[in-house]
Amino acid sequence: MTGRFALTRRLPGDYFTDALHTDVLKGLTGRPKSLPPKWFYDARGSELFEEITQLPEYYPTRAEHAILRERSAEIAAATGARTLVELGSGSSRKTRLLLDSLRDHGTLESYAALDVSADALREAGEQLCREYPELRVTGCVTDLETDLGLPEEAPGPRLVAFLGGTLGNLDGDARPAFYAALRRQLSPGDALLLGADLVKDPGVLVPAYDDAQGVTAEFDRNVLRVLNRELGAAFDPESFEHVAVWNEDEERVEMRLRSRRAQAVELPALEMTAEFEEGEEILTEIAVKFRRDRLTAELARGGLEVDRWWTDEEGRFALLLAGPAPAAADDRGAVSR
Repeated sequence: MTGRFALTRRLPGDYFTDALHTDVLKGLTGRPKSLPPKWFYDARGSELFEEITQLPEYYPTRAEHAILRERSAEIAAATGARTLVELGSGSSRKTRLLLDSLRDHGTLESYAALDVSADALREAGEQLCREYPELRVTGCVTDLETDLGLPEEAPGPRLVAFLGGTLGNLDGDARPAFYAALRRQLSPGDALLLGADLVKDPGVLVPAYDDAQGVTAEFDRNVLRVLNRELGAAFDPESFEHVAVWNEDEERVEMRLRSRRAQAVELPALEMTAEFEEGEEILTEIAVKFRRDRLTAELARGGLEVDRWWTDEEGRFALLLAGPAPAAADDRGAVSR
């Protein structure tokens, strides 16, 4: 209904509990140990990330916002989108630049947000309803890694925005799967607006993930607090040091939690004990950085053609507009290549 926010859930009620159990069991028994970054984002984790985006060291949000401010009218004219779909929408702060431009262009009818956090979706969605009373606003609680479902009922053409450099959280195997899932759901005339952080001096990159105020360190350690609350675990977050390093071979920043001492941590819900040697690390996040030629080729292999590419003045961050490459469809409507 116009002016009202509607929230749906695509996942079963026990999905996140089961997924957390599976991820933690696999991650803390693996070599090296790891935890997926999606478990940062409880209410406190979301607050900490919003603080991170305001830090002087964290340039990606400001750089992307600058590009959107300059190019959103061009994006609206190029796409003529009636629906803006945002993947991993969070607070939807940058979304307003696109909504305003699409509204001014005269095509905007609806906005659909997909995110793992129901609280973030509800808060942002209700605020957007107040700011855009004629806009149809919907939110969908889903896990983009396993259930990327674009709203089929939304009027097209659709502009699918995946902003913030979140693509970089997906490793080399996950990105092709993401492109394929997205390409299957895009119709002719739909477009993808993708934010991508670019390779640059590690002296700029690493501080963005290890700020002087220690906010990112608290964000990193928050995953341990989530495990304590959800799994009855006995982690002492302060016994782990936040570390950010540049992996030159993979061209990515890696965030890790390094055990300050040898310790054994009980996780009653999983009936397991995680043992750590002094100095042993948990990989908690990767942030892949991209080069234009490689990313363009990677998207092309996924059936997506890059039409426009913009960067901020300092060339730190890129925003690109892509569309589904022409492909034959079988009699079930599935794209074949």
